[in-house]
Amino acid sequence: MNPRIEVDPQRQPAPGGRVLIEGEGRSIALFNVDGRFYAIDDSCPHQGASLCGSRLQGRVIQCGAHGLRFDLASGYLLNSTQLKVANYPVEVLDDRVYIVIATEESAS
Repeated sequence: MNPRIEVDPQRQPAPGGRVLIEGEGRSIALFNVDGRFYAIDDSCPHQGASLCGSRLQGRVIQCGAHGLRFDLASGYLLNSTQLKVANYPVEVLDDRVYIVIATEESAS
């Protein structure tokens, strides 16, 4: 079974919000877009800038350092499959939110 990070209920972002979660040796940005949760690495794959505080439009996050825009659902740079930020499945069970840390074996 894949490890997962439980998000403290008091830290769960409201719709339109986001929060930085530390766990399993990672910094993960958790977003709530219209009641749906998305989780990605907080580090832009281009030069490592934080994504959590970057500009959010719908489910697109724009890196504040160089303007690269990523789809939160897929992790891919918009209109490309050449650059990707790691993204993680999010489970909601009984009002509890969990970020699932997929291993490489389970992702393939």
